[in-house]
Amino acid sequence: MSAQAFAHQAFHPKRPRWLAVMGVACCALLGGIASAQNSSAAAPVWKPSKSPEFIVPSGAGAALDVAARKLTELLAREGLSPSFVVSNKSGAHSISALESLHRHAGDAHTLMTLSSSYGNSLAQNALPAHLQKATPLVTLFREFTTVVVRADSPIRNAQDLIAQLRQDPEKYSIGIATTLGNHIHLGVAQPLRQGGVHIQKLRIVPYKSSAESMTALVGGHLDVVSATTPNLLPYLQAGRVRVLAIAANQRLEGAFAQSPTWKEQGIDYVSDSFQGVMTTPAATAQQQTYWVGALRRVSETREWKDFVALNQWEPIFLGPQETASALHTQVQRNHALLAELGLLPAAAVHIAKAR
Repeated sequence: MSAQAFAHQAFHPKRPRWLAVMGVACCALLGGIASAQNSSAAAPVWKPSKSPEFIVPSGAGAALDVAARKLTELLAREGLSPSFVVSNKSGAHSISALESLHRHAGDAHTLMTLSSSYGNSLAQNALPAHLQKATPLVTLFREFTTVVVRADSPIRNAQDLIAQLRQDPEKYSIGIATTLGNHIHLGVAQPLRQGGVHIQKLRIVPYKSSAESMTALVGGHLDVVSATTPNLLPYLQAGRVRVLAIAANQRLEGAFAQSPTWKEQGIDYVSDSFQGVMTTPAATAQQQTYWVGALRRVSETREWKDFVALNQWEPIFLGPQETASALHTQVQRNHALLAELGLLPAAAVHIAKAR
Protein backbone atom coordinates (compact mmCIF):
# COMPACT_ATOMS: atom_id res chain seq x y z
CA MET A 1 0.00 0.00 0.00
CA SER A 2 1.37 3.43 -0.93
CA ALA A 3 1.85 6.21 1.60
CA GLN A 4 -1.01 8.11 -0.02
CA ALA A 5 -3.35 5.13 0.17
CA PHE A 6 -2.41 4.51 3.80
CA ALA A 7 -3.07 8.14 4.69
CA HIS A 8 -6.47 8.05 2.95
CA GLN A 9 -7.45 4.87 4.76
CA ALA A 10 -6.19 6.02 8.14
CA PHE A 11 -7.63 9.51 8.01
CA HIS A 12 -11.03 8.95 6.40
CA PRO A 13 -13.23 11.77 7.80
CA LYS A 14 -16.54 9.89 7.83
CA ARG A 15 -15.73 7.08 10.25
CA PRO A 16 -18.22 7.07 13.16
CA ARG A 17 -17.26 8.34 16.62
CA TRP A 18 -17.88 5.64 19.20
CA LEU A 19 -15.93 6.27 22.35
CA ALA A 20 -16.16 9.50 24.32
CA VAL A 21 -12.74 9.14 25.87
CA MET A 22 -11.09 8.83 22.51
CA GLY A 23 -12.88 11.91 21.24
CA VAL A 24 -11.70 13.87 24.26
CA ALA A 25 -8.16 12.57 23.90
CA CYS A 26 -7.94 13.38 20.21
CA CYS A 27 -9.45 16.81 20.76
CA ALA A 28 -6.73 17.36 23.33
CA LEU A 29 -4.05 16.20 20.89
CA LEU A 30 -5.34 18.20 17.96
CA GLY A 31 -6.24 21.19 20.11
CA GLY A 32 -2.76 21.28 21.53
CA ILE A 33 -1.30 21.24 18.04
CA ALA A 34 -3.61 24.00 16.83
CA SER A 35 -2.96 26.11 19.91
CA ALA A 36 0.79 25.81 19.39
CA GLN A 37 0.48 26.64 15.73
CA ASN A 38 -1.51 29.79 16.54
CA SER A 39 1.04 31.10 19.03
CA SER A 40 3.02 34.20 18.25
CA ALA A 41 5.04 33.98 15.05
CA ALA A 42 7.42 36.53 16.54
CA ALA A 43 8.62 34.12 19.22
CA PRO A 44 12.34 33.31 19.00
CA VAL A 45 13.42 30.23 17.06
CA TRP A 46 13.77 27.21 19.34
CA LYS A 47 16.37 24.50 19.13
CA PRO A 48 17.64 21.97 21.71
CA SER A 49 20.15 23.54 24.06
CA LYS A 50 21.04 20.43 26.07
CA SER A 51 21.13 16.67 25.59
CA PRO A 52 17.52 15.57 24.99
CA GLU A 53 16.01 12.41 26.39
CA PHE A 54 14.28 9.88 24.13
CA ILE A 55 11.90 7.60 26.00
CA VAL A 56 11.24 4.13 24.58
CA PRO A 57 8.18 2.30 25.98
CA SER A 58 9.76 -1.16 25.63
CA GLY A 59 12.77 -3.14 26.71
CA ALA A 60 16.22 -2.82 25.17
CA GLY A 61 16.73 -4.64 21.87
CA ALA A 62 13.08 -4.57 20.76
CA ALA A 63 11.96 -2.97 17.49
CA LEU A 64 10.89 0.25 19.23
CA ASP A 65 14.28 0.49 20.90
CA VAL A 66 16.27 -0.27 17.74
CA ALA A 67 14.37 2.39 15.78
CA ALA A 68 14.76 5.00 18.53
CA ARG A 69 18.51 4.44 18.82
CA LYS A 70 19.06 4.73 15.09
CA LEU A 71 16.91 7.85 14.95
CA THR A 72 18.69 9.58 17.82
CA GLU A 73 22.08 8.58 16.43
CA LEU A 74 21.27 10.24 13.10
CA LEU A 75 19.77 13.36 14.70
CA ALA A 76 23.05 13.89 16.54
CA ARG A 77 25.23 12.96 13.56
CA GLU A 78 23.38 15.38 11.29
CA GLY A 79 24.04 18.18 13.79
CA LEU A 80 20.33 18.56 14.57
CA SER A 81 20.64 17.82 18.27
CA PRO A 82 23.16 17.17 21.01
CA SER A 83 23.59 13.48 21.78
CA PHE A 84 20.47 11.90 23.24
CA VAL A 85 19.99 9.94 26.43
CA VAL A 86 17.81 6.94 25.48
CA SER A 87 15.68 5.63 28.37
CA ASN A 88 13.85 2.29 28.22
CA LYS A 89 10.68 2.28 30.31
CA SER A 90 8.66 -0.85 29.64
CA GLY A 91 5.31 -1.56 31.25
CA ALA A 92 1.61 -2.02 30.67
CA HIS A 93 0.09 0.65 28.41
CA SER A 94 3.39 2.59 28.48
CA ILE A 95 2.22 4.28 31.67
CA SER A 96 5.72 4.48 33.17
CA ALA A 97 7.09 6.00 29.95
CA LEU A 98 4.19 8.44 29.64
CA GLU A 99 4.53 9.56 33.27
CA SER A 100 8.17 10.38 32.59
CA LEU A 101 7.24 12.30 29.42
CA HIS A 102 4.52 14.30 31.17
CA ARG A 103 6.83 15.36 33.99
CA HIS A 104 8.50 17.62 31.42
CA ALA A 105 5.39 19.37 30.07
CA GLY A 106 6.32 22.31 27.85
CA ASP A 107 9.97 21.24 27.57
CA ALA A 108 10.56 19.59 24.20
CA HIS A 109 13.96 18.30 25.26
CA THR A 110 12.02 15.08 25.90
CA LEU A 111 10.77 12.93 23.02
CA MET A 112 9.08 9.53 23.04
CA THR A 113 8.29 6.76 20.58
CA LEU A 114 4.74 7.05 19.28
CA SER A 115 3.20 3.78 18.10
CA SER A 116 -0.21 2.29 17.44
CA SER A 117 -0.19 0.89 20.98
CA TYR A 118 -0.76 4.37 22.39
CA GLY A 119 -4.03 4.65 20.48
CA ASN A 120 -5.18 1.24 21.67
CA SER A 121 -4.45 2.22 25.26
CA LEU A 122 -6.66 5.26 24.72
CA ALA A 123 -9.37 3.00 23.31
CA GLN A 124 -9.28 0.80 26.39
CA ASN A 125 -9.54 3.85 28.65
CA ALA A 126 -6.37 2.54 30.25
CA LEU A 127 -4.69 5.93 30.61
CA PRO A 128 -5.42 8.60 33.21
CA ALA A 129 -6.60 11.90 31.74
CA HIS A 130 -3.26 13.63 32.24
CA LEU A 131 -1.48 10.98 30.14
CA GLN A 132 -3.72 11.58 27.12
CA LYS A 133 -2.22 14.96 26.26
CA ALA A 134 1.09 14.23 24.56
CA THR A 135 1.96 16.17 21.41
CA PRO A 136 2.30 13.99 18.27
CA LEU A 137 5.06 15.14 15.94
CA VAL A 138 5.48 12.72 13.04
CA THR A 139 4.78 9.26 11.65
CA LEU A 140 7.94 7.71 10.19
CA PHE A 141 6.97 4.29 8.87
CA ARG A 142 4.44 1.48 8.77
CA GLU A 143 5.42 -1.83 10.34
CA PHE A 144 4.05 -5.32 9.77
CA THR A 145 3.14 -7.87 12.40
CA THR A 146 4.12 -11.49 11.86
CA VAL A 147 3.15 -14.80 13.42
CA VAL A 148 6.11 -17.11 13.85
CA VAL A 149 6.98 -20.55 15.26
CA ARG A 150 10.21 -22.49 15.77
CA ALA A 151 11.65 -24.13 12.67
CA ASP A 152 10.91 -27.60 14.11
CA SER A 153 7.29 -26.79 14.99
CA PRO A 154 4.59 -29.16 13.69
CA ILE A 155 2.60 -26.06 12.71
CA ARG A 156 3.45 -25.65 9.03
CA ASN A 157 1.38 -22.64 7.99
CA ALA A 158 -1.39 -20.26 9.03
CA GLN A 159 -4.15 -22.70 8.11
CA ASP A 160 -2.57 -25.37 10.35
CA LEU A 161 -2.59 -22.91 13.23
CA ILE A 162 -6.19 -21.87 12.60
CA ALA A 163 -7.39 -25.48 12.33
CA GLN A 164 -5.75 -26.44 15.64
CA LEU A 165 -7.00 -23.36 17.49
CA ARG A 166 -10.53 -23.78 16.19
CA GLN A 167 -10.62 -27.14 17.97
CA ASP A 168 -8.84 -25.91 21.10
CA PRO A 169 -8.12 -22.15 21.40
CA GLU A 170 -5.92 -22.82 24.46
CA LYS A 171 -3.72 -25.42 22.79
CA TYR A 172 -0.77 -23.13 22.12
CA SER A 173 0.91 -20.42 24.18
CA ILE A 174 1.22 -17.22 22.15
CA GLY A 175 3.80 -14.62 23.17
CA ILE A 176 3.27 -10.90 22.60
CA ALA A 177 4.87 -7.65 23.79
CA THR A 178 4.21 -5.57 25.72
CA THR A 179 0.52 -5.08 26.59
CA LEU A 180 -2.73 -6.95 26.09
CA GLY A 181 -4.74 -5.14 23.42
CA ASN A 182 -1.80 -3.50 21.68
CA HIS A 183 -1.01 -3.80 17.96
CA ILE A 184 1.13 -6.91 18.50
CA HIS A 185 -1.74 -8.66 20.30
CA LEU A 186 -4.33 -7.52 17.74
CA GLY A 187 -1.93 -8.52 14.96
CA VAL A 188 -2.49 -12.18 15.82
CA ALA A 189 -6.01 -11.97 17.27
CA GLN A 190 -7.65 -10.30 14.27
CA PRO A 191 -6.61 -12.81 11.57
CA LEU A 192 -7.35 -15.74 13.88
CA ARG A 193 -10.79 -14.29 14.54
CA GLN A 194 -11.36 -14.03 10.79
CA GLY A 195 -10.39 -17.70 10.60
CA GLY A 196 -13.11 -18.68 13.06
CA VAL A 197 -11.03 -18.99 16.26
CA HIS A 198 -12.56 -18.10 19.65
CA ILE A 199 -9.94 -15.45 20.36
CA GLN A 200 -10.98 -14.61 23.93
CA LYS A 201 -9.84 -18.09 24.98
CA LEU A 202 -6.35 -17.81 23.46
CA ARG A 203 -3.42 -18.32 25.84
CA ILE A 204 -1.75 -14.95 25.41
CA VAL A 205 1.51 -14.40 27.32
CA PRO A 206 2.78 -10.79 27.55
CA TYR A 207 6.52 -10.04 27.65
CA LYS A 208 8.41 -6.81 28.30
CA SER A 209 9.67 -6.77 24.71
CA SER A 210 9.48 -8.80 21.53
CA ALA A 211 13.18 -9.50 21.97
CA GLU A 212 12.24 -11.42 25.13
CA SER A 213 9.29 -13.24 23.56
CA MET A 214 11.47 -14.36 20.64
CA THR A 215 14.11 -15.64 23.06
CA ALA A 216 11.39 -17.58 24.87
CA LEU A 217 10.14 -19.02 21.57
CA VAL A 218 13.49 -20.37 20.36
CA GLY A 219 14.18 -21.60 23.91
CA GLY A 220 11.07 -23.77 23.81
CA HIS A 221 9.03 -21.80 26.35
CA LEU A 222 6.40 -20.61 23.87
CA ASP A 223 4.66 -22.25 20.93
CA VAL A 224 3.90 -19.14 18.84
CA VAL A 225 4.97 -15.48 18.85
CA SER A 226 3.40 -12.39 17.34
CA ALA A 227 6.01 -9.71 16.66
CA THR A 228 7.05 -7.16 14.07
CA THR A 229 9.62 -8.03 11.42
CA PRO A 230 12.89 -6.70 12.97
CA ASN A 231 12.48 -8.81 16.10
CA LEU A 232 12.67 -12.14 14.27
CA LEU A 233 15.09 -11.20 11.48
CA PRO A 234 18.26 -12.71 13.06
CA TYR A 235 16.42 -15.93 13.97
CA LEU A 236 14.96 -16.19 10.47
CA GLN A 237 18.37 -15.65 8.87
CA ALA A 238 19.79 -18.38 11.12
CA GLY A 239 17.01 -20.81 10.14
CA ARG A 240 15.70 -21.11 13.70
CA VAL A 241 12.14 -19.94 13.07
CA ARG A 242 9.40 -20.26 10.46
CA VAL A 243 7.10 -17.38 9.58
CA LEU A 244 3.50 -18.57 9.33
CA ALA A 245 2.11 -15.28 8.04
CA ILE A 246 2.93 -11.59 7.56
CA ALA A 247 0.21 -8.94 7.74
CA ALA A 248 1.28 -7.13 4.56
CA ASN A 249 -0.44 -6.58 1.22
CA GLN A 250 2.22 -8.58 -0.58
CA ARG A 251 5.34 -10.56 0.22
CA LEU A 252 8.25 -8.63 1.62
CA GLU A 253 11.79 -8.83 0.28
CA GLY A 254 15.14 -10.10 1.47
CA ALA A 255 15.02 -12.70 4.24
CA PHE A 256 11.21 -12.55 4.21
CA ALA A 257 10.80 -13.30 0.50
CA GLN A 258 9.64 -16.86 1.22
CA SER A 259 7.29 -15.86 4.04
CA PRO A 260 3.61 -15.88 2.99
CA THR A 261 1.08 -13.17 3.76
CA TRP A 262 -2.24 -13.81 5.48
CA LYS A 263 -3.96 -12.90 2.21
CA GLU A 264 -2.18 -15.70 0.35
CA GLN A 265 -3.62 -18.13 2.88
CA GLY A 266 -7.22 -17.02 2.61
CA ILE A 267 -7.33 -14.44 5.43
CA ASP A 268 -7.90 -10.88 4.22
CA TYR A 269 -5.87 -9.10 6.89
CA VAL A 270 -3.23 -6.36 6.66
CA SER A 271 -1.94 -4.56 9.76
CA ASP A 272 -1.89 -0.76 9.85
CA SER A 273 0.62 -0.33 12.67
CA PHE A 274 3.05 2.55 12.56
CA GLN A 275 5.87 4.18 14.47
CA GLY A 276 6.60 7.84 14.93
CA VAL A 277 7.62 10.39 17.54
CA MET A 278 5.77 12.53 20.07
CA THR A 279 6.84 15.09 22.63
CA THR A 280 5.56 16.62 25.83
CA PRO A 281 2.19 18.29 26.38
CA ALA A 282 2.11 22.05 25.80
CA ALA A 283 5.00 21.95 23.34
CA THR A 284 5.20 25.32 21.59
CA ALA A 285 4.84 25.89 17.86
CA GLN A 286 8.55 26.65 17.64
CA GLN A 287 9.47 23.41 19.40
CA GLN A 288 7.16 21.38 17.17
CA THR A 289 8.41 23.06 14.02
CA TYR A 290 12.01 22.36 14.93
CA TRP A 291 11.54 18.66 15.64
CA VAL A 292 9.27 18.03 12.64
CA GLY A 293 11.91 19.61 10.39
CA ALA A 294 14.74 17.70 12.04
CA LEU A 295 12.91 14.38 11.82
CA ARG A 296 11.99 15.01 8.20
CA ARG A 297 15.64 15.69 7.37
CA VAL A 298 16.76 12.46 9.03
CA SER A 299 14.02 10.51 7.24
CA GLU A 300 15.49 11.67 3.92
CA THR A 301 19.04 10.43 4.63
CA ARG A 302 20.33 7.36 2.81
CA GLU A 303 21.28 5.67 6.09
CA TRP A 304 17.74 5.98 7.50
CA LYS A 305 16.19 4.74 4.25
CA ASP A 306 18.52 1.74 4.23
CA PHE A 307 17.72 1.05 7.88
CA VAL A 308 13.96 1.12 7.21
CA ALA A 309 14.39 -1.19 4.21
CA LEU A 310 16.54 -3.63 6.20
CA ASN A 311 13.81 -3.99 8.81
CA GLN A 312 11.11 -4.47 6.16
CA TRP A 313 9.21 -1.33 7.18
CA GLU A 314 7.34 0.92 4.76
CA PRO A 315 8.52 4.57 4.91
CA ILE A 316 5.79 7.17 5.29
CA PHE A 317 6.25 10.69 6.65
CA LEU A 318 3.21 12.41 8.17
CA GLY A 319 3.06 15.58 10.25
CA PRO A 320 1.38 16.34 13.58
CA GLN A 321 -2.23 16.81 12.44
CA GLU A 322 -2.29 13.69 10.25
CA THR A 323 -0.57 11.61 12.91
CA ALA A 324 -3.13 12.61 15.56
CA SER A 325 -5.92 11.79 13.12
CA ALA A 326 -4.34 8.39 12.42
CA LEU A 327 -4.46 7.52 16.11
CA HIS A 328 -8.13 8.46 16.28
CA THR A 329 -9.08 6.40 13.27
CA GLN A 330 -7.11 3.32 14.31
CA VAL A 331 -8.81 3.22 17.68
CA GLN A 332 -12.24 3.47 16.10
CA ARG A 333 -11.38 0.60 13.79
CA ASN A 334 -10.15 -1.63 16.65
CA HIS A 335 -13.09 -1.08 18.98
CA ALA A 336 -15.06 -4.23 18.10
CA LEU A 337 -12.00 -6.45 18.37
CA LEU A 338 -10.99 -5.03 21.75
CA ALA A 339 -14.54 -5.60 22.98
CA GLU A 340 -14.51 -9.22 21.80
CA LEU A 341 -11.20 -9.77 23.58
CA GLY A 342 -12.72 -8.43 26.80
CA LEU A 343 -10.25 -5.55 26.89
CA LEU A 344 -12.58 -2.58 27.09
CA PRO A 345 -13.61 -0.95 30.38
CA ALA A 346 -15.84 -3.09 32.62
CA ALA A 347 -15.19 -6.17 30.48
CA ALA A 348 -13.72 -9.36 31.87
CA VAL A 349 -10.15 -9.84 30.73
CA HIS A 350 -8.96 -13.38 30.09
CA ILE A 351 -5.23 -13.53 30.78
CA ALA A 352 -3.78 -16.88 29.88
CA LYS A 353 -0.73 -18.53 31.35
CA ALA A 354 2.03 -20.28 29.48
CA ARG A 355 2.46 -23.97 29.94
